[in-house]
Amino acid sequence: MAGFEPHWQRNLWVCVFGSFTNIVAMTLLLPFLPLYVEHLRVNEPAAIVQWSGAAYAATFLSAALTAPLWGRLGDRYGRKLMLIRASLGMAVAMALIGLAQTPWQLVALRLLAGLLGGYTSGSTILVATQAPKARSGWALGVLSSGIMAGNLAGPLLGGALPPLVGIRNTFFLCGAVIFVAFLATALLIKETPRPRNAAGHATDSPPLVLGRQVVVMLVTAGALMFATMSIEPIITVYFQQLQVSEVTWMAGLAMSATALGSIVSASRLGKLADRVGPWTVLSGCLGVAALLLIPQAVVTNGWQLVLLRLAMGLALGGLLPCIASIIRHAVADRVAGRVLGYSTSCQYAGQVLGPLAGGYMGGHYGMPSVFWMTCLLLAALAAFTWRCRPCSTAEVLEHP
Repeated sequence: MAGFEPHWQRNLWVCVFGSFTNIVAMTLLLPFLPLYVEHLRVNEPAAIVQWSGAAYAATFLSAALTAPLWGRLGDRYGRKLMLIRASLGMAVAMALIGLAQTPWQLVALRLLAGLLGGYTSGSTILVATQAPKARSGWALGVLSSGIMAGNLAGPLLGGALPPLVGIRNTFFLCGAVIFVAFLATALLIKETPRPRNAAGHATDSPPLVLGRQVVVMLVTAGALMFATMSIEPIITVYFQQLQVSEVTWMAGLAMSATALGSIVSASRLGKLADRVGPWTVLSGCLGVAALLLIPQAVVTNGWQLVLLRLAMGLALGGLLPCIASIIRHAVADRVAGRVLGYSTSCQYAGQVLGPLAGGYMGGHYGMPSVFWMTCLLLAALAAFTWRCRPCSTAEVLEHP
């Protein structure tokens, strides 16, 4: 079968490992970030919260701005080179974060981590462009499971490691593990050399014209992350209103349940997308997720919400792999990295704006209003993607 890298399966598993370690690095400091800020001689509670928020958001902001650039450079010079750059850059950035002496340095280094990183988005580009198109949904689903596993394990390790090895040593240890991912990427990933022109230079990508399918997916990617992340800030307060005991533990359990559901379903829904088409799975999962938000707005105890968040994760697990698969099928290989980079930027934008909107809605109109808002948004996305789905094989393969 032409059109795919013969070593794509080995490359996939290296990317899963590297993405897992990089996501752990990005989420590791969630449980102890305020403690680290306090360790940097910030004493007022309000200032601790503000510096913590700025430090956490900094990485995602800089990553959103640079994702299209790294995607374009990957198209031109090779996607493996971008993964090597990202893994080495993240290993260095994590070690430097452990050396921060002031909150300004912490924020600046978190910005640096976002600028130098981008391993997960680079992995998505590599896997999407190397796997056979008939199996791209499954491959992207497996990669998505590794990413969600990192989201699940990061906060857990962040809560367990600092008491054992200290906060600064936690960053050094994390940087060392990412350096192992760097070595695996450099030594194990194989990539066909980029095409060269007569002068021996890598050929330039053609001018980019986004088709209708791609535009729909970019909108969907941003709106999806906006909808899913809008609930994160209000879960703990929602549990308080439900008068559950051990609020923080139950909130962590609910967040972990969503990630666990996505880990379980991502590869299975990816395989289903290969069989029945990614558009069908995308619209169906959006519709199911919208329906699952209705009972979440009217639950009467904490365990009901945890179980519903688990079911929500099962529905959400197939969405990002389907979006990446649709983009992969809709554009030529030589511009795939650039377009998938735009998709990553849209997702990061949703991750930044979603919590802001959810916090505002929950604070002014009550916690259930966030679930109703998200339900309406996901239902609208389901109808939008179903209405925009291609009706013919020719339309699916709209790229040259």
